[in-house]
Amino acid sequence: MTGQTVKISGPLIIAEGMADAKLYDVVRVSEKGLIGEIIELRGDKASIQVYEETAGLMPGEDVFSTGEPLSAELAPGLITGIFDGIQRPLTTLYFQYGDRISRGVSVNNLDRQKKWKFIPCVKVGDNVKVGDVLGTVNETEIVEHRILVPQGAEGRVLSIQEGEYTIEETVAEIQT
Repeated sequence: MTGQTVKISGPLIIAEGMADAKLYDVVRVSEKGLIGEIIELRGDKASIQVYEETAGLMPGEDVFSTGEPLSAELAPGLITGIFDGIQRPLTTLYFQYGDRISRGVSVNNLDRQKKWKFIPCVKVGDNVKVGDVLGTVNETEIVEHRILVPQGAEGRVLSIQEGEYTIEETVAEIQT
């Protein structure tokens, strides 16, 4: 879904052509890819709160809806990281871009390479349902992440194993 800006007033942008967008969708504004969120819809016009500096933007800039709401990624690495208000990791940004964060910068919220020790709480053959704890990961001595059965999964555990995993690797398989 793409619209165009018709008015810019500080961090507030009005874009038209957004009739198919949803309230609270995250949008990218202009070729710079500034991050914003739809805070009001009236007909095909959307009021957008932009979370980055809007200086230099002009009417007619493209606005791209991601179709997803603003959200935070919850996984190991969250507690020990330092983030800005839209969960961009400040340490990563500093090492990639220096003291000044460029507008529209997009990086992974959490480290995709780091391995975390996963300890299972269930075993092969156990029946599990949504929200059950599959296992745990300790991020610090006092912070334990519980890895849960995700929405839409319910059934018998086919495989699960203690080990070192990234936040993107599969820790268990469930026969649904």
